[in-house]
Amino acid sequence: MTRCLLLVDIQNDYFAGGSMELVGMESAAERARELLLAFRQRQEHIVHVQHLSVRPGATFFVPGTDGVEINETVDPIDGEAVIQKNFPNSFRETELLAQLQQASVEDVTICGAMSHMCIDATTRAAFDLGFGCTVIEDACATRDLMHKGETVRASDVHASFMAALAMPYARVVSASEFENAMGG
Repeated sequence: MTRCLLLVDIQNDYFAGGSMELVGMESAAERARELLLAFRQRQEHIVHVQHLSVRPGATFFVPGTDGVEINETVDPIDGEAVIQKNFPNSFRETELLAQLQQASVEDVTICGAMSHMCIDATTRAAFDLGFGCTVIEDACATRDLMHKGETVRASDVHASFMAALAMPYARVVSASEFENAMGG
């Protein structure tokens, strides 16, 4: 089986001091870095996905700012693809599907941010396109949301989306569970 690691939107604006700071982003990025190193060691396919906010009035991931840059925790190296997107779904109007097909990828391992937005949209799209999907829950982060005047805590948002993706869209596991299943 050919597998690919998708690192979605692990960009500076989501970290402390960024324009859209997420709860637990530093920890999630560290788990993503561990996955990245394991995929590099196994010489498996890796794709970094970078969001560019091009809509008028965008407040984060604005092209030309430091916030749009992929965080140094998971910096791409030569030979690793970087796909730029403008929508939550990493496949929409990008070359991601073509690249995965060209590499004969059958299974995608997904991590990054935000759990309730781009991770959800990308996972569902990948599933609909016929890929086997694994979401690394502790390598994803999100933020508090507001609904009808009530704050929904980031931990509850994250848990709800991981639970929703777990059937039938993806196998949802921790980074350590994933690595253990891969043999370390």
